[in-house]
Amino acid sequence: MFNPFKNRQIPLSGPAFDITPVTPDDGADLPAVSVALYVETGGTLAFVTAKGALRSLSVRDFSILPVGVSRVMQTGTTAAGIHALMVQ
Repeated sequence: MFNPFKNRQIPLSGPAFDITPVTPDDGADLPAVSVALYVETGGTLAFVTAKGALRSLSVRDFSILPVGVSRVMQTGTTAAGIHALMVQ
């Protein structure tokens, strides 16, 4: 099967190579920094940016948040169905 991603450089402009479900956790980082988050059920989303800043935002259902995220916090997060878009 042809794989258009096989020899592709990793651009941050997309598309992502994979998407993985996220369980919010105050003590554990994502396996790699994501390039965006997808949220199925809106609410408050507390997270740590790729730069290390703690942020909290209100998001709507089916939102895409195009920001590098290293951790999604359990404390302060009410949004659900969170997925990380990954480039590696």
